[in-house]
Amino acid sequence: MGGWAARRARIRGLLAAGSLAALAACMVGPDYQPPAAPQTSGYSPVPLPNATLPAPGGEAQTQRFISDMDIPGEWWTLFHSEPLNELVRSALAHNPDLAAAQAALRAANQNLYAREGGLFPSAGLNLQAERERFAGAVVAQPQFNPTFGVLTAGLSVSYSPDVFGGLRRQIESLEAQAQFERFELEAAYLTLTSNLVVAAIEDAAIRAQIAATRQIIRVQADVLGLLEQRFNAGVVSRVELLAQQATLDQTQASLPPLQNLLNAVHNRLVALTGALPGEPLATRFELDRLSLPAELPVSLPSRLVAQRPDVRAAEALLHAASANLGAAIANQLPSVTLAATAAGVSPNWAALPGTGIWSLAGSLSQTLFDAGTLRYKKEAAVALLDQAGAQYRSTVIRAFENVSDALRAIQADAQVLVAQDAAERSAHASLDLARQQFSADTADYLSVLIAERIWQQARISLVQAKSSRFADTAGLFQALGGGWWNRQDADGAPAAQLAH
Repeated sequence: MGGWAARRARIRGLLAAGSLAALAACMVGPDYQPPAAPQTSGYSPVPLPNATLPAPGGEAQTQRFISDMDIPGEWWTLFHSEPLNELVRSALAHNPDLAAAQAALRAANQNLYAREGGLFPSAGLNLQAERERFAGAVVAQPQFNPTFGVLTAGLSVSYSPDVFGGLRRQIESLEAQAQFERFELEAAYLTLTSNLVVAAIEDAAIRAQIAATRQIIRVQADVLGLLEQRFNAGVVSRVELLAQQATLDQTQASLPPLQNLLNAVHNRLVALTGALPGEPLATRFELDRLSLPAELPVSLPSRLVAQRPDVRAAEALLHAASANLGAAIANQLPSVTLAATAAGVSPNWAALPGTGIWSLAGSLSQTLFDAGTLRYKKEAAVALLDQAGAQYRSTVIRAFENVSDALRAIQADAQVLVAQDAAERSAHASLDLARQQFSADTADYLSVLIAERIWQQARISLVQAKSSRFADTAGLFQALGGGWWNRQDADGAPAAQLAH
C-alpha cells in the first residue's frame, strides 16, 4: 500500500506542476461519498449478558464479552494450540486460493497504473530508411540512373485533455476495483484461517467421539461378559444375551462412519494447506488440548462495517459503479485531441534533421446520432449503481446477522454444555448403579440396557457440545472481521488500514 501511495503522490505532483492544466476542469457525474454506518447500538433487541455461564468440571472458563475490544491479526493463536498455529502457517504459505487472490490484486493494480498513463501525453518516434534508384529514361536521359537513400526521423506527440473528467472517472473506478480485490484477498485470508480452525476443531471432535465410542464398547463388552456368565449359569435367558450382543454390534457399527468422517476432515485440512489428499498431515488435534479464549471481542456496530472484508469489498464495488456512471456521462460530451509532429528528412544520418517538417493539429469530436447508444449505456450505469447500493446494504445486513448469531450461539453453547455435562454425569452414575444392582441380582437386565443407551447418547452429546463451543467462538472472530487490520505482512508492514 505504501508504494501505491507514493505513486499517487508523484502523479499529483506532476499534475500540480501545470503541464496538464486542462485537468483542472470539472468532472461530471456523482462524487462518491462512503455510506454512513448503521445507526444501531447493538446486535439484538435485548441486551446480551456480559458473560456466559461458567463451564462445569474445569472444561472451559466463563467467557466474558468485552465491548470494542480489538482483535489480533492472528486471532487463532488465542486457542493456545501450537499444532493449529503450525497448520495455519503452512496453509498461508501454500494455499492456492490465497495465491490466486494475491495475483488478482496485482493484476488490478497494474491495470490501474496502465490507465493512469492516459493522463499524460503520448509520444512516438518514427525512423524510416529508403534506398531508391531513379530511372533517367523517364526524363529523356537514359544515361542518368542515380541511386540514392532517404532517411526520415520523426517525433509525434498527442494528448487528449480530460476536459469533463471521463478518464479520471475511469481511473477512479479502477482504483475502486483494486480496493475490491484488496478486500477480496482479505476475505480469502479470513475464510482460509476460519475454515482451518473449524476443521481442526471438527477433527478433534470426531477423535473425541471415536474415543468415547470405544469406551462405550468396552463397557458394553464387560456387560456382555457378565451376561454370558449368567447365561451359562442359567440365570438369564438367551434373549437377554442376544439383546446385549446386538447393542454391542450396533455401537461397533458406528465406528466406521466416524472413521470415514475423520478421513474426510483430514482431506479437507490437507487440501487447505495446498497439498493432495494422499499426503500425510503432521498435526493432530484433541479437544482437551485446545483452550477457549476467556475474553471475546464485541465490536461496536459503527465499526463493524469497516472491519468486515466483505462489506469493504461491496463498498468498493459501489464506489466503482458511481465512477462508471460519471464515465458514462462524460462519454456523451465532446472530446478534444491535440497532436504535434516534427520530422527531418536527409540523405544520411549525419545531416539529420535536414529538411524540417512539422505540424500542429487539434480536433474536437461529438457524437450527433447513435440511436441512443450512449444514453442507454448511461441508464445502464445508473441501474448498476442502484444494484451495487442494494448489494452493499444486503452485505451489511448479513454482517450484523452473522455477529448476532455468533453471540447468541456462544451463549447457548455454554448453557447446553452445562446441561450436557450434568446429563452425562447422571447417566454414568445411573449405569454404574444399574450394573452394581444387576451384579447383585437386585435389578433386571433391562435396567442395564436402558442405562447403557442413555449414557452412550449423553457421552456423545457432551463431546458435540464441547466442540460446538469452540467452533462458535471461532465463528465470532470470523463474523467480526478476523483482525486483518492488525495483521503483519511478510515484511513486517501492516497489511492494510482499517479506516476508509
